[in-house]
Amino acid sequence: MTLKRYFSFVFLSGTWAFLQGCASLLPTSTTNAAKFASFEEARMTIESLVPYQSEVANLTRLGIDPIQLPNTLILTHTDIAKRVINGNLQTRDDLDKGIQDCLKAGDACRGWEINASRIARARTGSFFMDFVNLKRTTETSGWRFNATILMVNGLVVHRTWGGQPSVQEVEVRRNPLGPLQDGGLGFMQGLR
Repeated sequence: MTLKRYFSFVFLSGTWAFLQGCASLLPTSTTNAAKFASFEEARMTIESLVPYQSEVANLTRLGIDPIQLPNTLILTHTDIAKRVINGNLQTRDDLDKGIQDCLKAGDACRGWEINASRIARARTGSFFMDFVNLKRTTETSGWRFNATILMVNGLVVHRTWGGQPSVQEVEVRRNPLGPLQDGGLGFMQGLR
């Protein structure tokens, strides 16, 4: 092997190794739409509310306030009636007492729908394969929580919660044509 070929081989090998080791240069993103540190904390906070005992002041002390808590939807009496009656095969008598009282209260009934989450997305794998748009792997992890609180004249009459305590997803996208796959601009997606 000539000296020129040797240096070319070393340079190309070093470049390939560098690009393979550059996974830390891949994009990451985090969505933090919660004041809660975890799904469990959110669950315990909602469960600490006692129907017909907890008041709006209790909610504010717990950090549950549509002004302070992002992604909280304020529900009117009409919104609540639509959600309960539409698609519900039960009669009104089968509904929870708090829901019945809320529906009877008319405009004195209000609700808060809380949607909280902490989601992290990271592109993993080979920097080179990602950069030239041949193969992109995106890992998503975190949690999603939702709760509904119904109140009549500032008194909690019903509360319920649900969601995904653990989100673990892996998306692998392969593009055999690499940068040409998306109209020749595939490599630009890595720059967004």
